[in-house]
Amino acid sequence: MATTYLQLVNNVLIRLRETEVSAVGDTPYSSLIGVFVNDAKREVEDAYDWNCLTTTIVVPTVAGTRNYTLTGSGQRFRTLDVLNDTQDYPMQSVPTNWMNRQYYLGTVQSSAPSYYNYSGITNDDTNVDVWPRPDKVYQLRFEVVIPQVDLSANADILKVPPHLVQMLAYAKAIGERGEDGGSGFSEIYQQYRLALADAIAIEKNRYDDENTWIDV
Repeated sequence: MATTYLQLVNNVLIRLRETEVSAVGDTPYSSLIGVFVNDAKREVEDAYDWNCLTTTIVVPTVAGTRNYTLTGSGQRFRTLDVLNDTQDYPMQSVPTNWMNRQYYLGTVQSSAPSYYNYSGITNDDTNVDVWPRPDKVYQLRFEVVIPQVDLSANADILKVPPHLVQMLAYAKAIGERGEDGGSGFSEIYQQYRLALADAIAIEKNRYDDENTWIDV
Protein backbone atom coordinates (compact mmCIF):
# COMPACT_ATOMS: atom_id res chain seq x y z
CA MET A 1 0.00 0.00 0.00
CA ALA A 2 1.32 3.45 -0.92
CA THR A 3 2.47 5.58 1.99
CA THR A 4 2.29 9.37 1.83
CA TYR A 5 4.60 11.96 3.36
CA LEU A 6 1.91 12.92 5.88
CA GLN A 7 1.36 9.28 6.88
CA LEU A 8 5.10 8.82 7.41
CA VAL A 9 5.28 11.89 9.66
CA ASN A 10 2.22 10.83 11.65
CA ASN A 11 3.53 7.28 12.06
CA VAL A 12 6.71 8.70 13.58
CA LEU A 13 4.73 11.09 15.78
CA ILE A 14 2.66 8.17 17.08
CA ARG A 15 5.85 6.31 18.02
CA LEU A 16 6.98 9.41 19.88
CA ARG A 17 3.59 9.59 21.63
CA GLU A 18 2.91 12.95 20.03
CA THR A 19 -0.36 14.24 18.57
CA GLU A 20 -0.97 13.50 14.90
CA VAL A 21 -1.25 16.43 12.49
CA SER A 22 -3.38 17.14 9.43
CA ALA A 23 -0.45 18.59 7.50
CA VAL A 24 3.30 18.08 7.79
CA GLY A 25 3.85 21.78 8.49
CA ASP A 26 1.14 22.12 11.13
CA THR A 27 3.61 22.51 14.01
CA PRO A 28 7.32 23.22 14.34
CA TYR A 29 7.81 19.69 15.68
CA SER A 30 5.91 17.98 12.85
CA SER A 31 8.00 20.03 10.41
CA LEU A 32 11.14 18.75 12.14
CA ILE A 33 9.89 15.18 11.83
CA GLY A 34 9.33 15.89 8.14
CA VAL A 35 13.00 16.80 7.84
CA PHE A 36 13.97 13.57 9.61
CA VAL A 37 11.74 11.60 7.22
CA ASN A 38 13.51 13.08 4.19
CA ASP A 39 16.93 12.52 5.77
CA ALA A 40 15.96 8.90 6.45
CA LYS A 41 14.61 8.51 2.92
CA ARG A 42 17.92 9.61 1.47
CA GLU A 43 19.88 7.15 3.63
CA VAL A 44 17.61 4.24 2.72
CA GLU A 45 17.86 5.14 -0.98
CA ASP A 46 21.65 5.23 -0.78
CA ALA A 47 21.84 1.88 1.02
CA TYR A 48 20.90 -0.26 -1.98
CA ASP A 49 19.98 -0.20 -5.68
CA TRP A 50 16.25 -0.59 -5.05
CA ASN A 51 14.26 -1.88 -8.01
CA CYS A 52 11.58 0.78 -7.41
CA LEU A 53 14.15 3.48 -8.18
CA THR A 54 15.51 1.85 -11.34
CA THR A 55 14.73 3.37 -14.73
CA THR A 56 16.16 3.45 -18.25
CA ILE A 57 17.06 6.67 -20.03
CA VAL A 58 17.33 6.28 -23.79
CA VAL A 59 19.62 8.74 -25.56
CA PRO A 60 19.39 8.94 -29.37
CA THR A 61 22.68 10.28 -30.68
CA VAL A 62 23.13 12.91 -33.37
CA ALA A 63 25.82 12.64 -36.03
CA GLY A 64 28.80 14.79 -35.08
CA THR A 65 27.65 15.42 -31.48
CA ARG A 66 29.66 14.08 -28.54
CA ASN A 67 27.78 15.46 -25.50
CA TYR A 68 24.24 14.63 -24.36
CA THR A 69 22.02 15.36 -21.35
CA LEU A 70 20.49 12.47 -19.41
CA THR A 71 17.13 14.14 -18.95
CA GLY A 72 15.59 13.31 -15.58
CA SER A 73 18.78 11.80 -14.13
CA GLY A 74 19.60 14.51 -11.63
CA GLN A 75 22.99 14.24 -9.96
CA ARG A 76 22.54 11.51 -7.33
CA PHE A 77 21.85 8.66 -9.75
CA ARG A 78 23.87 5.45 -9.87
CA THR A 79 24.68 3.59 -13.08
CA LEU A 80 23.75 -0.08 -13.44
CA ASP A 81 24.42 -0.63 -17.13
CA VAL A 82 25.00 1.31 -20.35
CA LEU A 83 24.31 -0.27 -23.75
CA ASN A 84 24.62 0.75 -27.36
CA ASP A 85 21.27 -0.79 -28.21
CA THR A 86 21.65 -0.20 -31.93
CA GLN A 87 24.95 -2.09 -32.12
CA ASP A 88 24.04 -4.62 -29.41
CA TYR A 89 27.04 -4.23 -27.12
CA PRO A 90 27.77 -2.80 -23.65
CA MET A 91 29.53 0.54 -23.36
CA GLN A 92 32.51 1.12 -21.08
CA SER A 93 33.00 3.94 -18.61
CA VAL A 94 36.24 5.90 -19.00
CA PRO A 95 37.85 8.75 -17.01
CA THR A 96 37.66 12.38 -18.08
CA ASN A 97 41.33 12.64 -19.06
CA TRP A 98 41.00 9.63 -21.38
CA MET A 99 37.96 11.15 -23.09
CA ASN A 100 39.64 14.54 -23.47
CA ARG A 101 42.69 12.99 -25.11
CA GLN A 102 40.58 11.25 -27.72
CA TYR A 103 38.95 14.52 -28.73
CA TYR A 104 41.83 16.95 -28.35
CA LEU A 105 44.93 14.90 -29.19
CA GLY A 106 45.03 13.36 -32.62
CA THR A 107 42.28 12.74 -35.16
CA VAL A 108 38.68 12.47 -33.95
CA GLN A 109 37.06 9.20 -34.93
CA SER A 110 33.45 9.05 -36.07
CA SER A 111 31.63 5.74 -35.66
CA ALA A 112 29.43 3.83 -33.21
CA PRO A 113 30.02 4.96 -29.58
CA SER A 114 31.68 2.40 -27.31
CA TYR A 115 32.78 4.56 -24.34
CA TYR A 116 31.15 7.15 -22.10
CA ASN A 117 32.13 9.65 -19.43
CA TYR A 118 29.88 11.83 -17.27
CA SER A 119 30.79 15.49 -17.78
CA GLY A 120 28.99 18.37 -16.11
CA ILE A 121 25.31 19.18 -15.72
CA THR A 122 22.52 20.96 -17.57
CA ASN A 123 19.54 22.20 -15.55
CA ASP A 124 20.51 19.82 -12.71
CA ASP A 125 20.67 16.80 -15.05
CA THR A 126 23.96 15.05 -15.77
CA ASN A 127 25.70 15.31 -19.14
CA VAL A 128 27.60 12.50 -20.81
CA ASP A 129 30.34 12.45 -23.46
CA VAL A 130 30.60 9.45 -25.79
CA TRP A 131 33.42 8.07 -27.92
CA PRO A 132 33.85 7.61 -30.81
CA ARG A 133 31.88 10.64 -31.92
CA PRO A 134 28.62 9.32 -33.46
CA ASP A 135 28.46 9.23 -37.23
CA LYS A 136 24.68 8.65 -37.25
CA VAL A 137 21.78 7.92 -34.89
CA TYR A 138 22.41 5.25 -32.24
CA GLN A 139 20.11 4.36 -29.36
CA LEU A 140 22.11 4.42 -26.11
CA ARG A 141 20.40 2.91 -23.06
CA PHE A 142 21.42 4.06 -19.58
CA GLU A 143 19.97 1.84 -16.87
CA VAL A 144 20.23 3.90 -13.70
CA VAL A 145 19.00 4.16 -10.13
CA ILE A 146 17.51 7.62 -9.54
CA PRO A 147 16.68 8.56 -5.93
CA GLN A 148 13.34 10.25 -5.42
CA VAL A 149 13.30 14.00 -4.85
CA ASP A 150 12.59 15.12 -1.29
CA LEU A 151 8.99 14.67 -0.20
CA SER A 152 7.28 18.05 0.17
CA ALA A 153 3.52 17.83 -0.34
CA ASN A 154 1.37 15.93 2.17
CA ALA A 155 0.21 13.51 -0.54
CA ASP A 156 3.67 12.76 -1.96
CA ILE A 157 4.12 8.99 -2.08
CA LEU A 158 7.33 7.32 -0.92
CA LYS A 159 8.95 4.83 -3.29
CA VAL A 160 11.40 2.94 -1.05
CA PRO A 161 10.16 0.63 1.78
CA PRO A 162 8.23 2.88 4.20
CA HIS A 163 8.92 0.84 7.34
CA LEU A 164 12.65 1.46 6.92
CA VAL A 165 12.19 5.21 6.53
CA GLN A 166 9.86 5.35 9.52
CA MET A 167 12.23 3.39 11.74
CA LEU A 168 15.22 5.52 10.82
CA ALA A 169 13.29 8.80 11.14
CA TYR A 170 12.11 7.65 14.59
CA ALA A 171 15.70 6.86 15.58
CA LYS A 172 16.77 10.33 14.45
CA ALA A 173 13.96 11.92 16.45
CA ILE A 174 14.96 9.96 19.56
CA GLY A 175 18.56 10.98 19.07
CA GLU A 176 17.50 14.63 18.81
CA ARG A 177 15.56 14.69 22.08
CA GLY A 178 17.28 11.97 24.12
CA GLU A 179 16.04 8.71 25.65
CA ASP A 180 12.42 7.70 25.11
CA GLY A 181 10.90 5.27 27.55
CA GLY A 182 14.09 3.27 27.87
CA SER A 183 14.65 2.88 24.12
CA GLY A 184 17.59 5.00 23.06
CA PHE A 185 18.93 5.91 19.64
CA SER A 186 21.45 3.04 19.52
CA GLU A 187 18.84 0.37 20.19
CA ILE A 188 16.36 1.73 17.65
CA TYR A 189 19.07 2.29 15.07
CA GLN A 190 20.24 -1.30 15.46
CA GLN A 191 16.67 -2.47 14.86
CA TYR A 192 16.62 -0.37 11.70
CA ARG A 193 19.91 -1.89 10.49
CA LEU A 194 18.55 -5.41 10.96
CA ALA A 195 15.33 -4.50 9.11
CA LEU A 196 17.39 -2.94 6.32
CA ALA A 197 19.49 -6.08 5.95
CA ASP A 198 16.33 -8.21 5.76
CA ALA A 199 14.75 -5.93 3.15
CA ILE A 200 17.89 -5.98 1.01
CA ALA A 201 18.10 -9.78 1.24
CA ILE A 202 14.48 -10.09 0.09
CA GLU A 203 15.11 -7.69 -2.78
CA LYS A 204 18.23 -9.59 -3.86
CA ASN A 205 16.43 -12.94 -3.72
CA ARG A 206 13.55 -11.60 -5.79
CA TYR A 207 15.94 -10.21 -8.39
CA ASP A 208 17.97 -13.44 -8.51
CA ASP A 209 14.83 -15.52 -8.90
CA GLU A 210 13.60 -13.38 -11.79
CA ASN A 211 16.96 -13.55 -13.56
CA THR A 212 17.76 -17.25 -13.18
CA TRP A 213 18.18 -19.13 -16.41
CA ILE A 214 17.25 -22.79 -16.43
CA ASP A 215 18.79 -25.04 -19.07
CA VAL A 216 16.36 -27.67 -20.29
